[in-house]
Amino acid sequence: MTAPAGRRTGRRITIRDVARKAGVSSAAVSLALNNRPGVSESTRTRIMGVAKQLGWTPNTAAVSLSAARVHTVGLVLARPAPMLGREPFYMDFIAGVEAVLHERGYSLLLRLVDSVQEETEVHREWWQGRRVDGSLLVDLQTADPRIEELSRAGLPAVVVGHPSLAGPFPAVWTDDAVAMTEATRYLAALGHRSIARVGGPSALGHCAIRTEAFLSAAAELGIEDAKVVTTDFSGDGGSRATRSLLLSANRPTAIIYDNDIMAVAGLGVATEMRVRVPQDLSLLAWDDSQLCALVRPRLSAMSHDVFGFGAQCARLLFEVLGKREAVSEPAPGPVLVPRESTAPPTA
Repeated sequence: MTAPAGRRTGRRITIRDVARKAGVSSAAVSLALNNRPGVSESTRTRIMGVAKQLGWTPNTAAVSLSAARVHTVGLVLARPAPMLGREPFYMDFIAGVEAVLHERGYSLLLRLVDSVQEETEVHREWWQGRRVDGSLLVDLQTADPRIEELSRAGLPAVVVGHPSLAGPFPAVWTDDAVAMTEATRYLAALGHRSIARVGGPSALGHCAIRTEAFLSAAAELGIEDAKVVTTDFSGDGGSRATRSLLLSANRPTAIIYDNDIMAVAGLGVATEMRVRVPQDLSLLAWDDSQLCALVRPRLSAMSHDVFGFGAQCARLLFEVLGKREAVSEPAPGPVLVPRESTAPPTA
């Protein structure tokens, strides 16, 4: 395998070397490598590829003198560390973000904290200490305190959530209301008239949107027995919620879960209580990780390209960092994937 020219000769690769190899001007290379407007995305991609091939690296002394970027993006998650390792959603989301950062020569700075207030402080500390060029803001709450405080601090950021939660920041979001309505209508079409939703914390914006859509769709469909149980997204929380629903006097014949972990846990509880799935109880998960296809019966799900979602959020953040006009944009919505865990009720 042939080493790049700079590594083979010991000579530092310059912007002129990259320009000569890519067949563009040095100015175009500078714009591309610094993620500034003025070159097309195809040209930027070609230049980045040539730079990587030649082994070009930024001149750290020049970076320091010009107060240039630190080539790092921040992400702070308010959740326990053990829970993150069990969440397929955030593993796929971070992988999608990392794929785009790798293309641009950026790194991800990740921190787990205990509260939204601590999350705000970390983002502000990183930005004011020049440890990040910008951040992704996730798990937005209704009237989220992060929005006002971080916009006042001048942090370049993209909100991962509905624009109604994002304030002045651009956002990338999936239409949770449409997806939840589709899920509810699907179960109603199968004949279910008693449907429960096991959701995440009610303070989270996307959970509130899903709950409102679920109750609205149930009312439109004439489903009088529509229950909502809130949890913490964990398997234990899903188990407790499912057990409570199955022990209730008016047991639902179908349950919609806010993630795949809770749905898998719910399937385990149904098996433990000898409730047959799908004959006695239909289960529908959200996000559709490999977990849904590995269990038996396989779980029906609202399938979502979480990797692509993360990549889209990272690309929009680079629009913000490039000082280009960045506007909120929807991501492809979840798609219903029926499997063996949903069927018409037998009773």
